[in-house]
Amino acid sequence: MASPSSVRPASHCKEKSALEREIVELTPALRAFARRFLRSDDDIDDLVQETLLKALNSLHLYQPGTSLKSWLFTILRNTFCTNYRRQKREPAGMDAAMEQVAIAPTQEWVLREHELQRALTRLSDDRRRALTLVAAGTSYEDAAKMCGCRIGTLKSRVSRARECLIAMLGNHLVD
Repeated sequence: MASPSSVRPASHCKEKSALEREIVELTPALRAFARRFLRSDDDIDDLVQETLLKALNSLHLYQPGTSLKSWLFTILRNTFCTNYRRQKREPAGMDAAMEQVAIAPTQEWVLREHELQRALTRLSDDRRRALTLVAAGTSYEDAAKMCGCRIGTLKSRVSRARECLIAMLGNHLVD
């Protein structure tokens, strides 16, 4: 015999089945919303299926009187974000295989780096400083202030430094 606390009123079962029917009716809207995040039909189907599964398992958390569509869209968006973060953290398929196969840089690249370092030391101080600041991501304006010159002068120094490096190293570093 069932305990009194486990018996649910008939109205509760009707409400639950009505909600389930409404969820099924909103499935096309979920698919359309999922298309904003994903391109592949298979990925869209997977995301919608996972969303529906989470929604049906959490139906007891839904608050009647609020928008069911918004609730489902929120579950879908959160599911997508969670899956996206997981994929960024744990590469799968070819990405994972490529990470395992990755090899250390070859001796050739080490030699090229040494050639570049030697060529940089042969540049004049103002050209080397201008080039290294810009190559490190400093804006031309900020680099010009650091070098105590105008932006046009700094751009000229960077350009001449690049030309000197190409002349010293040849064009083989540009791969």
